[in-house]
Amino acid sequence: MKVLKFGGTSVGSSQHINRVIAILKAQSQEERVIGIVSAIGGITDQLHKTGLLAQQGDVSYLDALIAIEEQHFQILKELIQEHASVIKSRLQEKLQHLKNLLNGIYLINELSPKTSDKLLSFGEQLSAFIITEALKSRGLNAVLKNSQELIVTDEAFTKAQVLLPETNAHILAYFRKAQQSISILPGFISRSINGEATTLGRGGSDYTAALVAAAISAQELVIWTDVSGMFTANPKLVKQAYPIENITYQEAMELSHFGAKVLYPPSILPVLELKIPVLIKNTLQPQDAGTRISETAHKEGLNATGISNVDHISLLTLQGNGMVGIPGFSKKLFERLAHDRINVILITQASSEHSICIAVDQQDIQKAENGINDTFSYEIERHQLDSVIVEKNLAIIALVGSRMKHLQGMSGKMFGALGKNNINIRAIAQGASEMNISAVIDQKDVKKALNTLHERFFEGNHKQINLFIAGVGNVGEKLIDQIKEQRKYLKEHLKLHVRVIGITNSRKMYFKSDGMDLQTWQESLVNGEVTRLEKFRKKAIDLNLRNSVFVDVTASASVSKEYAYYLKESIAVVACNKIACSAALEDYQQLKKYSLKYNAPFLFETNVGAGLPIIDTLRNLMASGDKIISIQAVLSGSLNFVFNNFSDQTKFHDIVQQAQELGFTEPDPRIDLSGVDVARKILILARESGLAMNLEDIQNNSFLTDNNNNSDSVADFYSTLIDDEAHFQSLYASAKANKNQLKYVATLTENGASVGLKEVPVGHPFHNLKGSDNIVMFYTRRYPEQPLIVKGAGAGADVTASGLFADIIKTGNN
Repeated sequence: MKVLKFGGTSVGSSQHINRVIAILKAQSQEERVIGIVSAIGGITDQLHKTGLLAQQGDVSYLDALIAIEEQHFQILKELIQEHASVIKSRLQEKLQHLKNLLNGIYLINELSPKTSDKLLSFGEQLSAFIITEALKSRGLNAVLKNSQELIVTDEAFTKAQVLLPETNAHILAYFRKAQQSISILPGFISRSINGEATTLGRGGSDYTAALVAAAISAQELVIWTDVSGMFTANPKLVKQAYPIENITYQEAMELSHFGAKVLYPPSILPVLELKIPVLIKNTLQPQDAGTRISETAHKEGLNATGISNVDHISLLTLQGNGMVGIPGFSKKLFERLAHDRINVILITQASSEHSICIAVDQQDIQKAENGINDTFSYEIERHQLDSVIVEKNLAIIALVGSRMKHLQGMSGKMFGALGKNNINIRAIAQGASEMNISAVIDQKDVKKALNTLHERFFEGNHKQINLFIAGVGNVGEKLIDQIKEQRKYLKEHLKLHVRVIGITNSRKMYFKSDGMDLQTWQESLVNGEVTRLEKFRKKAIDLNLRNSVFVDVTASASVSKEYAYYLKESIAVVACNKIACSAALEDYQQLKKYSLKYNAPFLFETNVGAGLPIIDTLRNLMASGDKIISIQAVLSGSLNFVFNNFSDQTKFHDIVQQAQELGFTEPDPRIDLSGVDVARKILILARESGLAMNLEDIQNNSFLTDNNNNSDSVADFYSTLIDDEAHFQSLYASAKANKNQLKYVATLTENGASVGLKEVPVGHPFHNLKGSDNIVMFYTRRYPEQPLIVKGAGAGADVTASGLFADIIKTGNN
């Protein structure tokens, strides 16, 4: 004999009930089945709400009752056509009893736990009646049996405890005589030993099913719900979660205790001792395999089984020197909590015995606080103990798996992943069985924590990276194009899933929390909201996504000032904007400190040489113990382009303008031609080499005239270039006469740094540098004569975007 339990969503409409009927029919053709049914989805809450309205003397309870009646009549009408009037009359009788009860509550303004149990029991009784009649109308041999005649409890109303000897005897006696193919029992409801209506607590329909299955030694208990089994995590919060095919009783208990709502925690207990398998199936997708719960479960390759969470909990901490070495404190604490019927979800105590910490449901916090302070009032008055400390708005996350005890480093991997994503842990608990590692965190961090852990333990080390991009002009657009083109490669080869969540330019900003369509982002941005950097940052922080990265593709000083805020929230920063790294030394150092302290990468490879691995090479040299002796470099792709194309056959003004049109210069070319941009780059290399320098320490030997340097605007600057053409021609003529090439060179030694225009002779590595290429020569202790050379394209939207993209990928490997 099989026991099948159907939850509220499974019987939530006539369409769903028809699926239930089909399942019961198919199963009953093989063997006799028992169907345990919950109330129609949402009805239990509606009954509770209606009862409260009646208790408060609010006459609108009648409107709420009418809504309940209409819902049941409508389902009955859609399920049954023949003899409908007779069945409707019987349903009306049951609803009249409900109305009478509510009228009584209204008249005396009282809704005791005892009355509440009687009220809530109507939900299951009504659904069981309708389903039984629907089965019989299809010619099936079905009988309704009231569970209150079988399940006996104490009189702890709303959370009654089952009296197992009496209950088992009643169930066995009934089903030994029952001959029907299908028996329908309402779940959740029971009756006290004195004949009063009781309930088994929310989720108690599972318990009803397990009690029946255990009593008759059923071959299997099948729980039909609206999901295809127990998932590796809550699929509403973790999109990548998937059903667990096999799981042990103990693992299922742990997961259900910590919030996996597919199963009510005590429901496994009756079947556990008899080793009756439990199968979780989806009523709406019965073809899905579901989850099988049994004594042993083989899970190929998985170190953990699932992650679960309990929301809205509070921590209470009892501490004081008077606890140390004194027996009995824990006993007094838990006796008081048990007396007040407060369930303790988690316990942790330091080995010093100076404090003990417990987690309880947030709705019990005031009662728990008052009770503990009352119990220990004497010790508190004598300052042996502090008043209980309460922390609210917390949640518990739990990593569960029977194999974890055999594996080293599971806790380290769990807490390391959480720490990297700025998820603060308030308390930790782990049993000696090592089947469950639990942590208390802020409620706001639950989604991020679940996704972080799921990514770490269940997705084959796949990692999701969430981008917030400031600046979507030429380079920013190329970056988004590259991300779009490389998505498949990144997933298959690097196990990275890169999503663009937020974008902004100087006018508009746009967000999509689950990742925007990279085909239509431009249209979305046009219709976005007005840009405010503070609001953009706040949105990125509030979304609280794991592995978040802020990408600065601007040349804005105000954007660079945002870095510290992001890093302090453990949001990585990737920047091609040179302002932050070339600002005051203390500001640069502070950003580096934040990066280390909050485990948030701060990467700026494109600050020097666009996509060339210049900074990365320098860092590797330093990390391996090498020492920089000097650096010689051509670091301006724009200036290299200008002087490679300028001659006595061209105009200097025209070449500069061409460089700007090709995107080689900043929007204001004075930044490039003044040497300030190159000075910033060599300053960044100096700092990465370990030198404490500021921009004013860089000697800038400008080749521009005073007329150029004093220009008021970009247009005025271009006019001065025309006026001073003879000056630039004289520079070219001198180099030509000496058979040299003009190159804007940056030099760094232990004595200082300088930038300026130089005539480079034939044979020098800089002489034949083409187009907008950059070159850097590192002279080090290991490379004293033949320098380590990095050379390649040092300007252009594509290569700059690729450099940013490379840094983004590095954050995924952090």
